[in-house]
Amino acid sequence: MHIETLGDGPDLVLIHGWAMHAGIFAPLVERLQSRFRLHLVDLPGHGASPERDSGFDPVECARRLLAATPPALWAGWSLGGLVCLYAALQSPHQVRALALIASSARFVVGDDWPHGVDPAVFHQFADGLRHDYHATIERFLALEALGSDHAKAELRALKQHVFERGEPSLAVLCDGLDVLDRTDLRARLPDLAMPNTWIAGRRDRLIPSAAMRWAADAARGRYVETPAGHAPFIAHADLVADAIVALNAAVPA
Repeated sequence: MHIETLGDGPDLVLIHGWAMHAGIFAPLVERLQSRFRLHLVDLPGHGASPERDSGFDPVECARRLLAATPPALWAGWSLGGLVCLYAALQSPHQVRALALIASSARFVVGDDWPHGVDPAVFHQFADGLRHDYHATIERFLALEALGSDHAKAELRALKQHVFERGEPSLAVLCDGLDVLDRTDLRARLPDLAMPNTWIAGRRDRLIPSAAMRWAADAARGRYVETPAGHAPFIAHADLVADAIVALNAAVPA
């Protein structure tokens, strides 16, 4: 995997969401690189990572990133948050603190879980990718921006960044949707052994803020709500950066 390292200070691993790459974190990088040594990850099949023909396994991604990075605070957005969760559960001594940005232990609704999206949404996107790749990704980006108090600006930013490092792998995108559809780590949240913060978007149409609040309670963590949609670090980067800085202050020396 491609990992760009920059800045100076405590180590911070940043992991992007579905169909994106680390370049989407530019607003956060601007605010954090003077305070942290950032490790900016392009997941397999995304951005500058060359693995275009392999599948996507979040458990294996976590294992590889743990081997490639020093002990650090880990922060993940959406799908990237699941990679962070798996890393924290695999290696609690190396993941010193955990920030989940618009991410959830379970992304889809169920009989005992109202805080997600209909599984059919992911199935429709998977079918759409095979028939009209670019249009399907643009529809997903629109869903990410929907509801935000700065929806037009967020959608422009998402569209500007999505293909700037090349097109993500079709196979990896389909695997990623399958991961979002089937993963359920709710029962593992009480096992998290490090300080953790859950940063929600109040207007998020993919990950309801109620899911993030529930997860924070289950993991004995901190809940932070922003007036944003699914990408709070774009229009409200200061709030997200402040939450990460506060989380780092809670890490035992």
